[in-house]
Amino acid sequence: MKKSLVLAMAMALGVTASAYAANPFSDVPAGHWAYDSIAKLAAAGVIDGYGDMSFKGDRLMTRYEMAQIVAKAMAKGANVDKLAAEFADELDALGVRVAALEKKSDNVKIGGEIRAHYASSNRTGDFGDNAKSESGLRTRLYFTGSVNDNWSYTARLENQQMFSGDGNYKGEDSDVNINVAMAEGRLGGVNLQVGRLDDVFADGYIYDGEHDAVRVSYGDRIYVAGAYGKPTDLNEDETVFKKFWQAEVGTHTGSFVDGKVGYMSFRDGSKRLAARTSEDKDNIWYAGLDFNVAKDTVLSGMYLKSNLDKLDGQDIDDDGYVVGLAFRGADPSDPGTWGLGANYYDQGRGTYLAHTIDGFTDSDHGFKGWSVNGNVTVARNMVANVTYYDTKGKEDGAEKHRILWSELNISF
Repeated sequence: MKKSLVLAMAMALGVTASAYAANPFSDVPAGHWAYDSIAKLAAAGVIDGYGDMSFKGDRLMTRYEMAQIVAKAMAKGANVDKLAAEFADELDALGVRVAALEKKSDNVKIGGEIRAHYASSNRTGDFGDNAKSESGLRTRLYFTGSVNDNWSYTARLENQQMFSGDGNYKGEDSDVNINVAMAEGRLGGVNLQVGRLDDVFADGYIYDGEHDAVRVSYGDRIYVAGAYGKPTDLNEDETVFKKFWQAEVGTHTGSFVDGKVGYMSFRDGSKRLAARTSEDKDNIWYAGLDFNVAKDTVLSGMYLKSNLDKLDGQDIDDDGYVVGLAFRGADPSDPGTWGLGANYYDQGRGTYLAHTIDGFTDSDHGFKGWSVNGNVTVARNMVANVTYYDTKGKEDGAEKHRILWSELNISF
């Protein structure tokens, strides 16, 4: 027992056999199968033997003796987490704080997700100047670390590989970027998120994407929330919107109906908005309700209104709405689970900036149309999703854009 444990310790320290190791113990002959490892551990100061220069390898060690060896191995940098946990009490008595060491070793967690997608449209140009379809692979890695009992830190690395699409992008890989870097925790009774975030506003019907911001919320069943920052998804090439702020109140009761009311204001930083609308801000009010009409079935609706009612001197819609119906939903941890959904959209251009859908929204006057989707967990942590969009711009004579979007999401 004693020799096998010492051999395991030698492996943890990276000790290898050496024909030139000195014989430290009188009862361990040079030809013994454990000789080299014992000699190396003795030379490293991990084991001492007894006062008569013997090792007594056939003698059972006490827990305290083994704890001394584990403590010395830990001081040498050996990975002996399981042994440290086993001898925690003895190590604590020796002054080795095992709980702190275990917490430190488990401080950073790594996870990720991979999304492979293929999309096609009835119109050339929906995926670049010359493309009716595209395919790609998006890879994300998440690193989450605990700061203390109330705060954590999250970073996300992302890479996008495009396999097909417009000629300018086909075969091109994006750089690996850190596009999420945030601290999250509680200050008093307030929940805080600070840094570069990736989240939605107004269920994604106004904005879905990255933003540098401070977001706060207070309450659970009835909550108050707010945010202030910069919408970075709208500022890749130049400053379009310099900053934004948001306020929202709502409920999370899980009863028959839940709702929310909110306000967002985006400030024009490029003066392009003012040049076409005479406004230097896009201010949006929104109100939404979710009805649990039956088991696993939710009927939702949201109304949105913007201050932008003219574009280049012409009247445009300054409001809009979205109605949705969702049944069940795929659970990544439960293979075979599935869901269905449908939405109808009718939104003036001022009511959204970075819409959550993968269908056509790029019209000066806004868009309207519908979508249907289905999703299923094909294997644990593997979810397939297919969505069909039939939308068009709200300007006179606009043609329909019919887009079929399919994806496989793998999480780990």
